[in-house]
Amino acid sequence: MDAFPAFFPLRNRLVVIAGDGEPAHAKARLFEGSPARVRRLGRDEGLDPSAYQGAHLIFVASFDSAWARAAAAAARAACPSGGAPLNVVDQPDLCDFTSPSVIDRGRLVIGIGTSGAAPVMASWLRARLEALLPPGLGPLADLFGARREAIVNAFPDMARRRAFFREMLTGEAARAADLGDVDAASRALDAALAREVAAAAGRIALVEVPSDLERLSLRAVQALSAADLVAADEGGEAAVTRFARRDAARGGLSQAGELVQATQDGLIVTVAAAKEPEAHAGALRERGARVDLIRPAPAIEQP
Repeated sequence: MDAFPAFFPLRNRLVVIAGDGEPAHAKARLFEGSPARVRRLGRDEGLDPSAYQGAHLIFVASFDSAWARAAAAAARAACPSGGAPLNVVDQPDLCDFTSPSVIDRGRLVIGIGTSGAAPVMASWLRARLEALLPPGLGPLADLFGARREAIVNAFPDMARRRAFFREMLTGEAARAADLGDVDAASRALDAALAREVAAAAGRIALVEVPSDLERLSLRAVQALSAADLVAADEGGEAAVTRFARRDAARGGLSQAGELVQATQDGLIVTVAAAKEPEAHAGALRERGARVDLIRPAPAIEQP
């Protein structure tokens, strides 16, 4: 990888475009509809360092290479510490970054670059990808963004969250978005999220903690790390300390009713018990919980 791709936030940012003709107009079109503030500089203004003050991104674009070099020098003088990345069209030796071919679907942005070596190749590939990508990806990304907190709360475990996103990208919500029916896509996403939350309600993972924590299974570690609320006996505290999230709430094993109620409130609950795990599971089941009892891996006998 000769260049690292990165995305610059545009909201409340100033983009300065210096130059004339089609090169400068093309750069300006990139930011149409974006939340950025765009300042256009003509030939005379482009040579004045003060015109670049406050910029977060700078583009110098002109067929006149000598003028472009002078304008780039003015931009450097305005930002001597390199605070505003600079792109000079067709002059990669003057650039802090190269400008990719862009597929713009709102929140979903795809950049294709060749480190300035073959812009035509990037444009050709962009055209091919545009034809392959479903039209609803942009609106669907907006819906994901609007519900980000709810989705993260429902799926603290990254693997489950990825599986949910994959389902949404191929399911009813995606089909509605492709048809341009954002309201239907929104309803489908909310319904799917509610189903997942409801499926988790009343379910508690109970991890039997062995004396040797190395015998905890991957499933047990995932249950501990995904929990919003953890409860442990004295022997289970070591597992909680090692694997549970630091911001996870702590509960008591004697408070079975409260643990079950927490799942009804949408929290993911995990219990770590080193002693009498069956008894703790029974107490939770009496309160109406569905308990997934996660046993440790068998001990390996030493020869």
